[in-house]
Amino acid sequence: MSTPSFSLVNNANGEKIDLPPVSGTLGPVGLDVGKVYGKMDVFTYDPGFSSTCSTKSAITYIDGDQGVLLYRGYPVAQLAEQCSFIETAYLVLNGELPNAAQLQSFDQSIRRHTMINESLKMFFNGFRYDSHPMSMLTGVVGSLSAFYNDMDDHKDPRQQEIFAHRMIAKIPTIAAAAYKRYFGQPFMYPQNHLDYCSNLLHMMFSVPAEPYEVDPVAAKALDVLFILHADHEQNASTSTVRMAGSTGTNPYAAIASGIAALWGPAHGGANEAVLKMLSDIGDVSKVPEFLQKVKDKVAGVRLMGFGHRVYKNFDPRATIIREQCHKVLKHLGKENDPQLELALKLEEIALSDDYFKERKLYPNVDFYSGIIYKALGIPVNMFTPMFAVARTVGWVAHWIEMVSDPSLRIARPRQVYTGADVRDVAEIGKR
Repeated sequence: MSTPSFSLVNNANGEKIDLPPVSGTLGPVGLDVGKVYGKMDVFTYDPGFSSTCSTKSAITYIDGDQGVLLYRGYPVAQLAEQCSFIETAYLVLNGELPNAAQLQSFDQSIRRHTMINESLKMFFNGFRYDSHPMSMLTGVVGSLSAFYNDMDDHKDPRQQEIFAHRMIAKIPTIAAAAYKRYFGQPFMYPQNHLDYCSNLLHMMFSVPAEPYEVDPVAAKALDVLFILHADHEQNASTSTVRMAGSTGTNPYAAIASGIAALWGPAHGGANEAVLKMLSDIGDVSKVPEFLQKVKDKVAGVRLMGFGHRVYKNFDPRATIIREQCHKVLKHLGKENDPQLELALKLEEIALSDDYFKERKLYPNVDFYSGIIYKALGIPVNMFTPMFAVARTVGWVAHWIEMVSDPSLRIARPRQVYTGADVRDVAEIGKR
C-alpha cells in the first residue's frame, strides 16, 4: 500500500510546500512540518500537542481507539501475566525480553545498586516533617547529580547502562525513605536478597523493633501495578524528561523534572483524586445520587478514575489490575472495608449504566490502583511516589533513546504571541 502525500498551500500566493510522511510500524502517519516556518513564515498551532509527534520512538505503542498498549511490541496483558517487573524493565530498556542469564545478570546489578549515599539521610532530615513525599523525591533525585557527576559522555552505552541501573535500583530506596521521613520512623536499609517489590515493601513497613515478613500476594500485586505503569508513550512527565534531557543536562536532573511533572493531579495524582471522591461520597447508599450529579452538566461533578484522554474505548491496564484488585481484597479480608465497598459499588453501577457505557467511561488504571494501594496500607500521599518508582523505567529508557538519536536537537516549541504591539517607553512622570 502506497503512502499518501500531503502538502500545505498558501491561499494568498499559491505557494505550496510538501509535508513528507513519517511512517512508523503501527499507527497513524506523521507529517513532517519542520520546514513550514522557513518556507511559509507560519507556525503550526496545537495546544497540548494532542496532534503533534515530538519524536520517533520504538519503546511503547498505544492505540486508544482499540484499547491497545504494547511495550516493544508485546501486549501489556501478556507481560503482566507471564513476566516480572524486572523482566519488563529489561525489555523496556533493551528492546528484547531477557534470557535466563541476561535476567540474572540484570537482576543482580539492580540489587547491587539499591543503597543510597549515607549523607542523603541528612538531606531527608532537612525537609519539614510534613513535607509531601513527592517534594522529597523531586529534591533527592535531583541531588543524585551531585553524587554521580561522572557521566561525561551521554552517548556512551556503558555510561547509559550504569545510569539506568543506578536510577532504577535507587528510586524505591528513595521513595521508602520519603515515607519514613513523613511518618517519623527510622530509615530501613534495602535487603538485597528480596525481589524488587518485596524490597520496597520491606523498606516502607518494617521497623528495627520487630521482624517483618513481606506478604507475597501484596508483592505480586505491586509487581503487576509496576508493569502497567512502566511506560505510557509521550505523556507529560516523559515529555518533560525528554525536553530537559535535550539540553544535555545531567540525567538525574532530567528524571527529577519528570517526577515534578508527574506530581500534578491531572497526571500522576489521579489515583489520589479517586480516593478523595470516594471520601466525598461517603456511603454506598449515596452512590446513585452522586452519579446523577455526574450526569448533570450544571452540577459540575466529575467521576474520577473513569475514562482516559488517550483510550477512547477501555484502558487495557484496568482489566488486568481489576483482577489483582479483587484478589488482594479477598486475600486481605477487606471486601467489607466501607470505602472499598463503596468503590466496588460505584464500579458496578457505572458499568451497568447506559449513560457511562455510551460515553465509554470505563474504570481506568487509576481507579483500581488507588484501591489496591489503600488495601495494602499505603497512604494516599504515597500513591504518586509509587507511580514514580514504576515510571522511572520508562523515563530512563526514553532518555537513553533520545540522547542516542543522531538527529537530537534541543527542544524549542514556538508560540503565537498575543501581547501588546510595539510601543515606546514613556518617562515615569507620563505613565
